[in-house]
Amino acid sequence: MAIEAGGAFRAAGTGTPAERAQVSISTDGLAQSGSQTLLQSTCSSGTCTAATVGTGNSKSNTATSSTAIGPLAIVPSPAPTTSVELKTTGNSQQIVTQTPAVSAPKSSTTNVSPEPAAGPVEARPNETAAGPVLLSPSVLKDNLGTPATTENGSVATTPQKPASAVSAESIGNVRVPEISRSSSIAQLSPIDAVQQRDITQGREFERYFGGNLDQKSVTQQSIRDTLSSVNRLTGVKPAILYVWAKEKHLEIVLLLPDGKSVFKSVPASRETVLQVAKEFTNAIRTPRRLNAADYKQPAEQLYRWLIAPLQPELEANKIDTLVFSMDAGLRTLPLAALYDGKQFLVEKYSLGLIPSLSLTDTRYADVRGSEVLAMGASNFPAKYDQNPLPAVPLEISTIVGKIWPGSSFLNEAFTLANLKGKRNQPQYKIIHLATHGDFQPGGAENSYIQFWDTKLRLNQLEELKLSNPQVELLVLSACTTAVGDEQAELGFAGLAVHAGVKSALASLWYVSDVGTLGLMTEFYQQLRTAPIKAEALRQAQLAMLRGEVRLQDGYLVRSGNNQALPLPAELAARGDQNLSHPYYWAAFTMIGSPW
Repeated sequence: MAIEAGGAFRAAGTGTPAERAQVSISTDGLAQSGSQTLLQSTCSSGTCTAATVGTGNSKSNTATSSTAIGPLAIVPSPAPTTSVELKTTGNSQQIVTQTPAVSAPKSSTTNVSPEPAAGPVEARPNETAAGPVLLSPSVLKDNLGTPATTENGSVATTPQKPASAVSAESIGNVRVPEISRSSSIAQLSPIDAVQQRDITQGREFERYFGGNLDQKSVTQQSIRDTLSSVNRLTGVKPAILYVWAKEKHLEIVLLLPDGKSVFKSVPASRETVLQVAKEFTNAIRTPRRLNAADYKQPAEQLYRWLIAPLQPELEANKIDTLVFSMDAGLRTLPLAALYDGKQFLVEKYSLGLIPSLSLTDTRYADVRGSEVLAMGASNFPAKYDQNPLPAVPLEISTIVGKIWPGSSFLNEAFTLANLKGKRNQPQYKIIHLATHGDFQPGGAENSYIQFWDTKLRLNQLEELKLSNPQVELLVLSACTTAVGDEQAELGFAGLAVHAGVKSALASLWYVSDVGTLGLMTEFYQQLRTAPIKAEALRQAQLAMLRGEVRLQDGYLVRSGNNQALPLPAELAARGDQNLSHPYYWAAFTMIGSPW
């Protein structure tokens, strides 16, 4: 296949060999590793054509000089090219990537084992500038074009982008025609895939919230800088997981602190994954099923799909914090309760949820020297038809004064005007709202946070101007989200970015009054010493899971040697209560920056 300068197609190889020069086109118009390599030839008629010769997984040859001409980099011949062959040996397949140097041929081999009926199948990493790329037969099936037989009888294939189609787009001043699934000329590297995903998701959240969101560029270097900086400042070692639910398989990209990235493809269809996710969430969030453990089967299946394929890399890199950017349909998954058969995920890692890296303020700030502005209501005016929250007065009075310095406003004082008036004071880096929050289907105007005097719609959050001065943490202690609705998910996952705060702590379903009281008081206790917010949440969840936080003899028993809290008569009358079931703790999610 060849591409004329005018965008038309004609037979490859037009022109004489002496007239040809190699051209590398990358996403930024420069010759680099991972670029698309074309052959450019000039004909006597003046028509220039470009024919595909391979993909640039090869490293750039620093010994060969190049000359930049506009948006193209012209590399004098000879220059390294890459050929990709799919060979079958016995019962296994190999992707053979050959990258000859100027003086001698050189090749790198990536092995692919046959795909089993269950579990991920992967190749060993082929190192690129963007980190190792691991391929499996399911990726080949989705991402490779129609094979062509070479002279020696082997099958030569050209990988293509994971997307179903690539629309016509411009690279510099060169017009690249639309490329279909069967004829794509390059497969995205993990970093390129993350960048493309971030752009797509940014538009998705902008459409939902009805405004422009600040997006920063994401590069391999910026990811490395962010994760290594957090490690240096806090001692935690984070990694970021992007999860795509494709029609026939899951695709997962793991971004590590050293700048490397790992790609996995797991043979599980989108329909199946979303169905299991819904079963799992519904089993955990239903109070009448508290004595059952039927959530464990889907919890284990989801663990096998999402975490198990990455376990060797997570352990080898000593990762202790996982930050997820999830595909539509998975953004309200209670990740803390994923189960490996022996342990919940929260027993191994601090956890966080981000809409995308480009929409997340990942700068670290210590909140331990700040104050909290705590507001809430135990009952509401009749016109709002809201259930009472009898534990809220104890929740607020315990957090402000007993655990954390700050100010509090209860019931009639819980107004939008009071929030706007107080939050302008820079010492309030934490805002705690003990009230109903509802993430409903439809646009952002359908979801709200209940104040005493009004419902603050989600699309009005930016009116609070919580980014100036910067609020580090917004806590919503009694909210709920519609299960399986992608619009409601956008409101939940985009809460921090749209509110203008670094992080938000919110619940996926309305947890019981006493469960919320236990979790929230324990969270603030742990926040006094935890290195990051997500670790404070994890310790609070573990305290509940282990039975260290519970209701006993009319008291809320807390972890360690912390003083037990006497319960109001209404709550004490409910009797002793064990809070170890995931229903009580798995709903709470750190959204946005986990640190």
